[in-house]
Amino acid sequence: MVNHPSHALAMATPAPAAKPTLSKYSRSIPFLRRPQHLVGDLAGDVGFDPLNFASSPERLRSHREAEVKHARLAMLAAAGWPLSEVLDRPIAEWVDERWGLGLISTLDGSDRVPSPLNGGMDGVSPLWWGFCLGLTAAIDLKGVRNARYDDDEGERLPGDYGFDPLGLYPADEEGRGRMQLAEIKHGRLAMLAVAGFAAQEYLSGVGVVDETLMFFRPFQL
Repeated sequence: MVNHPSHALAMATPAPAAKPTLSKYSRSIPFLRRPQHLVGDLAGDVGFDPLNFASSPERLRSHREAEVKHARLAMLAAAGWPLSEVLDRPIAEWVDERWGLGLISTLDGSDRVPSPLNGGMDGVSPLWWGFCLGLTAAIDLKGVRNARYDDDEGERLPGDYGFDPLGLYPADEEGRGRMQLAEIKHGRLAMLAVAGFAAQEYLSGVGVVDETLMFFRPFQL
């Protein structure tokens, strides 16, 4: 009896998994064709680009970079907006009573934060504006530098600044994919939320925390 080890090894070795075929139609709008460059490589890609903004791989990466930046800023704003309406006046009064600095809350009489629609932007300290603009410029310049010196294969993910001081970013690919998907989903929801806050306060004339007391001031119900 003759053994054939090479033949046995070939039979025992599983064939590489075939790459799934991309659908011709968008997952988000099934009656429209899938945009050419949305091939599922980026987290949260459901083939939604009806206006064809991502007309090339370069523009796709540029738009994703901008989306991630706005998503992260919106998540901070979605938390900071109602928190400032709850805490700004008590903190200003406490600091003024303790140290006599003459601080005045920037909230208006309806507990609304300063915004382009609410007004009151002139009541914010110029030092704070300078800090915000300086920090924004530094982050944006870092993003431009990353994009300019990115390798030709585009291995750097858009929005990746290498910032993870708490080590929350998983080491495995599956965990990283979940984290990226969670970030972009929460970021997109936060962008809608902040736009909703601004419109709601402008139209109603009341702070969002006063319209949803069950969330922010449950003991006042």
